[in-house]
Amino acid sequence: MENTIFSILPPIIAIAMVLLTRRVLLSLGVGIVAAALILTSFAPIEAVNELFTSFAVIFWNEGFNAYNVFIILFLLLLGVITAFVSLSGGSHAFADWASARVKTRRGAKLVTVFLGILIFIDDYFNALAVGQVARPITDRYKVSRAKLAYFIDSTAAPICVVSPVSSWGAAIIGIIGTILAGQTFLDYSALEAFLWMAPMNFYVIAALAIVFFVAIRDVDFGEMKKHERLAITEGQLFNPDKVIPGEMKEEFPSHSHGRVRDLLLPILLLIVGTVTAMMWTGYVNAGGVFDIWLIFENTDVPLSLLAGGLIGALAAIVLYAMQIKHNEAAEAHWIARGIWAGIQSMAGAVFILIFAWSLTYLIDALETGTFLADAVARGNVPTSVLPVLLFLLAGVMAFSTGTSWGSFGILLPIAGTIMIQAEPELLLASLSAVLAGAVFGDHCSPISDTTILSSTGAGSNHMDHVVTQLPYALTSAAIAAVGYIVIGFTGSLPLALGAVAITLAILFVFWSKRTTLMEKHEQN
Repeated sequence: MENTIFSILPPIIAIAMVLLTRRVLLSLGVGIVAAALILTSFAPIEAVNELFTSFAVIFWNEGFNAYNVFIILFLLLLGVITAFVSLSGGSHAFADWASARVKTRRGAKLVTVFLGILIFIDDYFNALAVGQVARPITDRYKVSRAKLAYFIDSTAAPICVVSPVSSWGAAIIGIIGTILAGQTFLDYSALEAFLWMAPMNFYVIAALAIVFFVAIRDVDFGEMKKHERLAITEGQLFNPDKVIPGEMKEEFPSHSHGRVRDLLLPILLLIVGTVTAMMWTGYVNAGGVFDIWLIFENTDVPLSLLAGGLIGALAAIVLYAMQIKHNEAAEAHWIARGIWAGIQSMAGAVFILIFAWSLTYLIDALETGTFLADAVARGNVPTSVLPVLLFLLAGVMAFSTGTSWGSFGILLPIAGTIMIQAEPELLLASLSAVLAGAVFGDHCSPISDTTILSSTGAGSNHMDHVVTQLPYALTSAAIAAVGYIVIGFTGSLPLALGAVAITLAILFVFWSKRTTLMEKHEQN
């Protein structure tokens, strides 16, 4: 049943269940079983074998699967860093230090947004590192964890997908290079094409503009409004009855010996170690050629994250151990307990990630993405609507499969082939539409690894993050669709950007008036 309409059933089942039940692992498990049964035409023995294989390949796929294993180990190391930052009192000290400089709730939110933009090397790294630094500040100013997760998620992938110096940028430039190879009538390189595509990524423009507006004006809808109200009025940053990935279950002794360096130094070493490892592995894999684009194209992100995580975790443990002599609450036995508490805190996120990877493997075997892409390729549609159609298709694919990389990996070559033959003037706009749609679908999908890690970094319940982010992502997508319709029919980037800007301006005026009216109503 591969590459048929039946291939879309497993992701639909998993996503529908997770939205209805809010039980992520159960829903992913049902989706995995459904995928295995459909893949084997409902033969039970073969289905069990496929189930086993879908989990086994996460760790061993024609050899040691370093990519997945290193990501899991990095998550566990991040949990250890979090535990020892808390044990040493670094989180509390950093919150006190930041409060003396960040004077308002709005400032705390803007700091988070700027951190999300500045840490653009990799979306995994962004989601987890920004959460560690920003959480003490946003907690102090009663910003809900759901809002923090939204800020993290909506600045991680959007920045990575338009930055050439990132793991995303390197991969995309490589794909674009294969699309442009042999096309003598195109007079730009893959890097130049990527840079030209950045202002055509209308979803990124809309998403970032809305993030800044929300941070400044506190525009909240539906579930997000409930979370923010509870945070402000009752100090309840998250629902304590729900599973919170990254939250410590161990109660650590409180003390006043913490220093700002106890948080900043491990995080700084984590960042420096990761970036250095990325540069080194990229340099080695590129054959010793020092070319920044070639380095990022060949860098080993999971290994680099593991190296940075080890350095950061060791630094956090050493800083705590240094307190044992003068801190009456610090004892040697807390080192082992801290490591175990950190690992436990990330267990939920790791299991969700493993289940999501298993479902992704089976969806890939079912050729779900290929089926969706072929459906568009076979359709006799006007070239002027192809940019917006590709944007929506990439969104559906990323939402269904939980991977933006998989979606643009399939769709970019297809879009390139179609547009080179049909309308070369719209080639870059169409490729950018694919990237924009992939990020949009990724933002909406509860089975997306980036969404899972954003919840983990923020310390938010995963489904709370998905449900609260959805209205903002859909709004950004609607605005982006306007841009792709305009550029498809006119071929003009300035007109498309103007349409996006005008739509955003109208929306912001409406939201501002609505927020003001609601504030007056609440005061009365």
